[in-house]
Amino acid sequence: MAITIKDVAKKAEVSIATVSLVIHNHRRISPETKTKVNRIIKELNYHPSRSARGLVSQKTGNIGFILTDDHFLRSEPFYTRIFLGTEFQAREYEYYILLTTIASNFQVGDRLPRFVLERNVDGIIIAGKVPAGILQSLAKYNLPIALADYYPMDDNYPVVLIDNVSGGITATQHLINLNHRNIAFIGGDIDHPSISDRFQGYKNALEKSLINFNPNICITDADYPNRENGFLSAKKLFERSSAITGIFACNDAMAIGVMQYLKEKGFRIPEDISIIGFDDVEADLSLDPPLTTIRVPKTELGIEVMRLMSDMLQNKFTSPKKILVPIELVERKSTARANK
Repeated sequence: MAITIKDVAKKAEVSIATVSLVIHNHRRISPETKTKVNRIIKELNYHPSRSARGLVSQKTGNIGFILTDDHFLRSEPFYTRIFLGTEFQAREYEYYILLTTIASNFQVGDRLPRFVLERNVDGIIIAGKVPAGILQSLAKYNLPIALADYYPMDDNYPVVLIDNVSGGITATQHLINLNHRNIAFIGGDIDHPSISDRFQGYKNALEKSLINFNPNICITDADYPNRENGFLSAKKLFERSSAITGIFACNDAMAIGVMQYLKEKGFRIPEDISIIGFDDVEADLSLDPPLTTIRVPKTELGIEVMRLMSDMLQNKFTSPKKILVPIELVERKSTARANK
């Protein structure tokens, strides 16, 4: 039979409330009592329940994790990895992560996640781009909120971001180093800060190498950066120009769509066209050829945002804080030296 807090209290000859105070390391309890109760807890191999901890802290021990349906269903394993990183770190802090999704067109007045309505979380992590309505709706609950891979331009939240500008520079510079000069950019959801920052990095790299920016070979009108839109954007690109030798796609999903288009049209990769993506998802290795990309430490991003949330809860700060996680070039077989 499972050991309960009552068993610990009985053997230690103290009240259940005292055991709960010891579990929470409350300063009201004397060192002698703490030592005695902790010894009994160890002897009985007792694992405190959330209800026992909550007697003192008035905390749920839960952290909400919100992302849109689109991110959960259409973003390869990108946000899954961020969630896993959050979950891994939450175990160290003894928090539970409660995952939910919201509609990508969420508006003020729409029903909030149950864990918010029931006040069953101590804080909320939001991953990826979300509608402004969700942040406005959450504001009245006064819960700590930390963001991952997204920052609204008109608000100040603690946030963990990919170093997207540096990643855009690195991706484009890789093609420039391979003697490419006609380098296209393909992106979707360009208003997403991460995508727009990658686009900015692309332009910065061109400028540094004295290559004129040509908006005619930049396709950024897709509403979402997925494979299908990568394919359609590549079609638009080559209807405009046939002189392209290198393509920087804003993420791997679009890069895979671009590769599909190129193969259908008889282009050889990388002999005719080099292509580089961004994210380094698992599917990259199974492509023919394997995709050169910018690696994003997705799990680490989740770990960092959970650390940020823990700091907010422990220190009760809400001031904006921005953490950048570094990127890394992963050179595979989809890029090569330009022949023209």
